[in-house]
Amino acid sequence: MPEPTSSSAAGGFAAYKLAVAFGIPAGLAAIVVMLWIQPKTKREWTMALICTVMSSTCGGALAIEYLKLQHLATGGVSGLMGMAGIIFACGLPGWVLVRAAFIWLDKRKSLELPELVRDAKDDVKGILP
Repeated sequence: MPEPTSSSAAGGFAAYKLAVAFGIPAGLAAIVVMLWIQPKTKREWTMALICTVMSSTCGGALAIEYLKLQHLATGGVSGLMGMAGIIFACGLPGWVLVRAAFIWLDKRKSLELPELVRDAKDDVKGILP
């Protein structure tokens, strides 16, 4: 039976590798999009940062799972870099969606919730066939 300290150290190192593999690309995606389109307020900046990092991390994991690219994790540094690129790319649409939502809601800030829902329904009907 393995010693508890050595297995916990290995687990800690694995967690560190995962944090680096997922955290750095997500953070870079957030920085790139914030330099691209700067937020107008601190509130918008904070929401966009959170949504971009979550889109990177969760969307990247979903893309890797969907494309069955988990084997990249055992392929060494180049495999992790490939995964990092996927994670980075998944953060960019998150930022665009958050910005679009801010703009859409800002134009309708005087409306009540039922009117907002009706407006959203009409907008979706106008886009979809």
